[in-house]
Amino acid sequence: MGKHKESAAARIAGAGASGIAELFLFHPVDTISKRLMSNRANLSFSTLNAVVFRNYAESGAGRKFLSLFPGLGYAAGYKILQRIYKFGGQPYANDFLNANYKKTFVNLFGEKNGKAMMHATAGSVIGVGEIVLLPLDVLKIKRQTNPEAFRGRGVLRIVADEGFALYRGWGWTAARNAPGSFALFGGSAFTKEYILGLKDYSSATWGQNAIASIMGSVASITISQPLDVIKTRVQNQNFESKVGGFTLVKDLIKHEGVSAFFKGLTPKLLVVAPKLVFSFTIAQTLIPAFGKIM
Repeated sequence: MGKHKESAAARIAGAGASGIAELFLFHPVDTISKRLMSNRANLSFSTLNAVVFRNYAESGAGRKFLSLFPGLGYAAGYKILQRIYKFGGQPYANDFLNANYKKTFVNLFGEKNGKAMMHATAGSVIGVGEIVLLPLDVLKIKRQTNPEAFRGRGVLRIVADEGFALYRGWGWTAARNAPGSFALFGGSAFTKEYILGLKDYSSATWGQNAIASIMGSVASITISQPLDVIKTRVQNQNFESKVGGFTLVKDLIKHEGVSAFFKGLTPKLLVVAPKLVFSFTIAQTLIPAFGKIM
């Protein structure tokens, strides 16, 4: 992130801290988002309560709130590892591009644009590689949207029974992550370069990182939303389901219309974007800070 190279420990600590903080503050928000994207019926104010809270729609406020924490264990493993991998790994990919392909990027895009494009490209590459963590994401989403799929089985039994089926939707995940991560890191780098005028991105203040994170997060969520809808629907099916993503795309267009690709986008921007902004800001701020003491 910038001219100074932080240690591996600093990158892991900063990214891991962002994942832990995000998990405990925003897991209920993530559950709501996944349930909205999984809903195939027309959504209205009268049906919103049932879609979000499901079997606990008529329960009290406390029980409703607790019902938004399914799959917390899977989410902890996934989210913390994901943030360490993504926010801690992107600087390594960027260092590699800077050391080996800087001239190519500068020749293609110019000095300033080349720098931002390297950050974006590094983010995109890391985003595609994120599919290695897919089984944890699949289990988390099923707990949030289709708990009946577990049928009383524990995680070890599920892994033994399902094997590589836990990677269902990997292609859609990679297709979503590539442009989404490109926009996240690219939007942030563009903001730091052109709006904030920073030469060394790691010197950004908390406020500057927050501004850059907002720009990157909004761009990332908007660009990746259509593929995220399909990814979520592929992953929330019962384990034995053989319905593929292209079939879901065809059915979605036929029964719900093209606008369904953006189902949940508005609430996602309102409640999920702050989650990404929060964790991305923490990671971008803490990694350089830890780099000075580790």
